[in-house]
Amino acid sequence: MNSKWLIVFAVFLGMLYVLAPILMPFLVAALLAYLGTGLVDSLTMLKWSRTLKVTLVFSIILLGLILALLVVLPLVEQQISALIAKLPAILNWLKETLIPWLQSRLGGIVSIDAGKIQQGLQNNVGTAGGFAVDILGSLSATGMAFFAGVANIVLIPVLTFYFLRDWHTMVDRIYDVVPLKYKQQTASIAADIDIVLSEFFKGQLLVMFSLVIIYSIGLSLIGLEFALIIGLVAGLVSFVPYLGLIVGILLASVAALFQFHDITLLVPVLLVFVVAQVLESVVLTPLLVGDKIGLHAVAVIFAVMAGGQLFGFTGILIALPVAAVLMIFLRYGIKRYKDSDAYFGQ
Repeated sequence: MNSKWLIVFAVFLGMLYVLAPILMPFLVAALLAYLGTGLVDSLTMLKWSRTLKVTLVFSIILLGLILALLVVLPLVEQQISALIAKLPAILNWLKETLIPWLQSRLGGIVSIDAGKIQQGLQNNVGTAGGFAVDILGSLSATGMAFFAGVANIVLIPVLTFYFLRDWHTMVDRIYDVVPLKYKQQTASIAADIDIVLSEFFKGQLLVMFSLVIIYSIGLSLIGLEFALIIGLVAGLVSFVPYLGLIVGILLASVAALFQFHDITLLVPVLLVFVVAQVLESVVLTPLLVGDKIGLHAVAVIFAVMAGGQLFGFTGILIALPVAAVLMIFLRYGIKRYKDSDAYFGQ
């Protein structure tokens, strides 16, 4: 019996690997539906059908996203436009200031050919138009793939609606085919998984958006021009432990050096990220997430990297949920083992 289940599990993993390119919209929609089904269920005061409740929730979420985009997008567009306008000055600063400084400091350790680097930068700037033409050409050549990607994005809200509407029906049908002798164990494990995933996802999303706000406001207060863009990037990649901190410090340090031309002004930049890290570790994560997933930071990083290696972007999306589920099964297996005669040497 165990070997049969192993074969079924292996076949399931093989199908996931083969179907990975088309799974992304379904997985994202399932995740959104999972997060939203509690909100739909909470509308008990409305004596409506579930379809109408889902429509109401969808409308509220869509309106909130539109309002957020109307506020954030103009600010992001403004900073991106400013960044593009400053690209020639940035390249000139690299050639005239940074490269000579590195050559004077590291010339005895690392050989730096400033002439070649400057020539390479000039060539890249000179061929930027040709690069853009190549990109457009590749988009034309792979038009079907491009439209397939757009279709996948469009599919997400449609699939989410149907997942939300039929969530309990689908769960009940899956549970109905579980063998009778495993139903109680399955229900117990499913309840543990539900608690872990729901609390983790909701808490992690709140932590990410909180960090976006903290980074953006902090960097704005010290006068950094591209504070919003850096804050968005650093906050959104913070689902991987310390990745948001590292990326944010690197981007903000480079931006500060170019803007202020004073290495001492890196201190306020570092102070912003130190304060944000302390708030995340002491306040945000314990309050909003806690130890819901039960994985060490090293295990989280490994799970995300392994998911990306095996399934690309889709793997990154599902890495932590899958790791959390596997951890619950592992704990359950360890508990069964410790309750068995094998553990006591009998």
